[in-house]
Amino acid sequence: MKFLRSLLDKVEPLFTKGGKFERLYPLYEAGDTFLFTPGEVTKAGPHVRDSLDMKRMMTTVIVALVPCILFCLYNTGYQANLQIAAGTGTPIEDWREAIFTSLGFTHDPNSILSCYVYGALWFLPAYIVTMAVGGTIELIFALVRGHEINEGFLVTGMLYPLTLPPTTPLLVVAAGIGFGVLIGKEVFGGTGKNFLNPALCARAFVYFAFAGYLSGETNRLGQGVWVAVQKADGFTGATTLGAMVSAPAGELPGKVMTEAVQHINPDMTFDWWTAFIGFIQGSMGETSTLACLIGAAILIATGIGSWRIMAGCVIGALGLSSLFYFYAINYDSTNPVSYISPMWHLVIGGFAFGTVFMATDPVSASMTEMGKWWYGILIGAMTILIRVINPAFPEGIMLAILFANVMAPSIDSIVIQANIKRRLARYGT
Repeated sequence: MKFLRSLLDKVEPLFTKGGKFERLYPLYEAGDTFLFTPGEVTKAGPHVRDSLDMKRMMTTVIVALVPCILFCLYNTGYQANLQIAAGTGTPIEDWREAIFTSLGFTHDPNSILSCYVYGALWFLPAYIVTMAVGGTIELIFALVRGHEINEGFLVTGMLYPLTLPPTTPLLVVAAGIGFGVLIGKEVFGGTGKNFLNPALCARAFVYFAFAGYLSGETNRLGQGVWVAVQKADGFTGATTLGAMVSAPAGELPGKVMTEAVQHINPDMTFDWWTAFIGFIQGSMGETSTLACLIGAAILIATGIGSWRIMAGCVIGALGLSSLFYFYAINYDSTNPVSYISPMWHLVIGGFAFGTVFMATDPVSASMTEMGKWWYGILIGAMTILIRVINPAFPEGIMLAILFANVMAPSIDSIVIQANIKRRLARYGT
């Protein structure tokens, strides 16, 4: 490490102002700060001493995402292997399958290693494409503007592929992250100046621009689902929310999904705990509420994620879903989604993942302490409203967070003005 530090110090004059490679300073700075803690210090007070810099903050978020990533790899492979082994599906015959079989693996759902390897063959390419395309755009803007490459993209680049179905074409993955970084962040000035979450912008772009790849109309990919079926090149299936949209009014999620999975094995069942742990169909990193809760504990303990926003999301979701559920049970609603109980809403779809990792984005979220409560409540309530009222968007959390991002400055402004009025009244001035 000393040799590396010495080498970086030796070449630094080439990249600083007046050096031969001055325009490439962002590349040098990115490598230097990735490997070592920045050596710059303030030369005049007053200033605040704090060991938490941007690099450590983003590293902590990545650590909090590790449980979701690990479960993503396993569940992605498990869901496919389960149906392939049951004879109700066949694998997509492409280079991934060639690598998988050449390594000596079989589609055995009881083999943890087999599930992890097969899942990795679908997640890692999407992640690599995301980092390559998004990182290149970040680098170009850093070189043009003459500033360092912000570490914030490390989190965006990890969050985005976790929100996608495994079989999303890599060109679609690239187009989405390109839109998210370029339009969602860089056109507004880069990290710290964007008012929308870049990862959600990328996901929303893919959702609307390439709807066929996510809705099952193109290549039979399925709505955020990856389950092998009896077609040599197809994967499809039904998420809990997607199945509830077309279910008879009055049917409960457990029964609907049990019937959906029994085509694999007549003895299979589906209950709340199955959804909580995450052994369900869905976008790669969003299925496990348990993994998201572990990540939430890390973010809250380190002070990176706002527990007020998370709690507000849960309160908003529980409150509005309780009203819909009460009406459905007592007045025989014709809307099947309204029969989803409040506790089920918390463990299906991407609610947990969005609440923990997307809604708490410190740049696009509300900044005031009271504003964080209202911001979270708005997201939770909007999620349920979209799920129940508009069956065309059975998920809800993505659009709810983007809507709240737009409203965050107004929420903070209202909170600040209210504080000012209270202080004026208190001191009689």
